[in-house]
Amino acid sequence: MVHLDSAAVSTDHSRMSPRNVVGCMTGTSMDAIDAALVKVEGDGLAIRAAVLRCVSHPLDSLADPLRRLADQEPASARQIATLSREFALRHVDAVQRLMGSQRPDLIAVHGQTVYHAPPVSWQLLTPAPMAEAFHAPVVFDLRAADLAAGGQGAPITPIADYVLFRNEVETRAIVNLGGYANYTLLPARQSTASGAQDVAVNGIRGGDICACNQLLDAIARDLFEEPFDDGGQRAADGEAQPDLVDHLVGLLRGQARLGRSLGTGDEMVGWITQSRGRCSAEDLARSASDAIAAVIPATLCDAATQCGPFPVDRVLLAGGGLKNRVLFEAIERQGQTAVQPTDDVGVPASHREAAAMAVLGALCQDRVPITLRSVTGVGEPAPLAGTWVFPRAR
Repeated sequence: MVHLDSAAVSTDHSRMSPRNVVGCMTGTSMDAIDAALVKVEGDGLAIRAAVLRCVSHPLDSLADPLRRLADQEPASARQIATLSREFALRHVDAVQRLMGSQRPDLIAVHGQTVYHAPPVSWQLLTPAPMAEAFHAPVVFDLRAADLAAGGQGAPITPIADYVLFRNEVETRAIVNLGGYANYTLLPARQSTASGAQDVAVNGIRGGDICACNQLLDAIARDLFEEPFDDGGQRAADGEAQPDLVDHLVGLLRGQARLGRSLGTGDEMVGWITQSRGRCSAEDLARSASDAIAAVIPATLCDAATQCGPFPVDRVLLAGGGLKNRVLFEAIERQGQTAVQPTDDVGVPASHREAAAMAVLGALCQDRVPITLRSVTGVGEPAPLAGTWVFPRAR
């Protein structure tokens, strides 16, 4: 277990003023930059965070070159450097929309994942233009320290989920329906020893589950010639094929049992190649949704059993896949517990990762390790994360 003692946590308890922290995130859909303004009060693991407002700013012409880079298509150094700078300037536009005339106290940026196969990972970003534009410090490259210390570098949101979603009486699972579905399991405080903060944090579990939007979006691109299945409408017109569902469940369960971060090469597009022609495109999309929905609660059950056992009282869903009604309803049917979007507890599901980035940025500023051995497998003690760019003196 990771022991978070006083040396690991900021000792500056004099910080009384709340911080306005901006978190920025782009996912595998590569359609927009999500930005969230989060008011953070306190410091260290005792911080309280409230999401004030969010925006999504389209990537427009940058989406295609980013996707080609993530698909490992060759590009020149000049093209990559130019793309990285333009991507940063698009972040500037997003934060300006979010903040108006206000200035953030801190900006935390994920960058675009264009390659992830631990120990190698690359979140593309040139952050200096953001520090210059807003005269605020920028923290980025949050995975690198974990990877260097033997971790998988992902998922990195669980300790932010602890800040945003922990509950005294409920064991909660937060499931992100992103390119890859991942989960955070937060035992109720009463499920841990007598409420000590470090014990509660060390009770956190999390990990990647399986390909999700990576697979569903690939079906939409290959078979519908659309970037994604808007609202799951095409899947809703199909009928799940039991043999295809069973085959895919086996493959996805295999991913869930790997115990590592999923990334480049795990998109599961080979299943599309094997299955196309055996049914309609709509049937294929529906079968994929049902298979993903079957694997998620099974994985949560496994994780809860290993930790306790104790029941999962509530599943909170977030991420782009939540917009797919077929996927959401299939998860509802499969699960044995309450399932609802994170919106219901004050965090917009579409911007949960951006909000989490803001929380992680504040923790980095307070010199709190943001990854846990129980999640990423990182060595002990967990490292301090983040690379910093500071604004010019004025």
